[in-house]
Amino acid sequence: MEASLLSFPSFKTPSSSQILTLNRPTNPLSFSPLRHSTNQGRHYRCLKVSGAISRTKKEETVETVKEQLDKCYLLAGIKYKGFTVKQFQELRRSLPETSKLIVAKNTLVLKAIEGTSWEALKPCMKGMNVWLFVHSEEIPAAIKPYRDFQKEKKLEDNDFTGAVFEGKYYGPDDFKTLETMPSRAEVYAKMLGLLKGPASSLVGTLQAPARDVLMVLKAYVQKLEEQGGGGGQ
Repeated sequence: MEASLLSFPSFKTPSSSQILTLNRPTNPLSFSPLRHSTNQGRHYRCLKVSGAISRTKKEETVETVKEQLDKCYLLAGIKYKGFTVKQFQELRRSLPETSKLIVAKNTLVLKAIEGTSWEALKPCMKGMNVWLFVHSEEIPAAIKPYRDFQKEKKLEDNDFTGAVFEGKYYGPDDFKTLETMPSRAEVYAKMLGLLKGPASSLVGTLQAPARDVLMVLKAYVQKLEEQGGGGGQ
C-alpha cells in the first residue's frame, strides 16, 4: 500500500517593508498626534472665546439692571415659566412707557441689587422670573396692565413672585396693598379737603403711614408752587 503524502503551501517570511506596510493605517492623518494636538488647541481656544462672551453678556445684564434701578419706584418679579415669545411681546407692548420688562437670571439681578435697598427682593429669587421696573409713582396704574393681561390670557399660574417698594418687600399675598394705593389725583383731592377742613383732619393725616403723609406734603408743596407761579404772571 502506497502512502500518500500531504502537501502544504510553502510559507515565506515577510520582509520588513511588508510588515511596515501591513501595520500602517490607511489614513495616516487620522491617527496623527500632531493633528490631534492641533484640534485640542482649537477646541480650547473656542471654549475660551465662548466663556469670554458669556462673561461679557452677564456683565452687560448686571449693568442694565443697575441702570433700570435708577429712579425706579418699584421692582417686581413675575413667574416667567410657560410664557410664549408672542405672549411676552404682547405684554411688553401693553405696558406704559414708564415701565420696563427685562428677562434676567436671578443670580444676575441679585448681584445688581446687592448692598442696596432693593436687596429685600431676595425671597422671590426662585424659579424663572421676568422683572418689572416701574419708573413712576403711580404704582397701581403700573401693575394693572399685567393684571389685565394675566386675566385675558388665563395665566393664573404666572403671578407676581414678589416686589420691593420703598425698601419694603411685598410677597404675592401683599399685592392688594400695592394695587389699592391712592393715585396722585386722589392724594391731591385729599390734600385740598384737608386744607378746607378742620385742623383735626390734618392731625389725623399726620398719624397716617409715612408714605401717605409724604404724598400729601409733596402735593401741598406743588400746589403752592403753582399758585406762586400763577401770581407772578
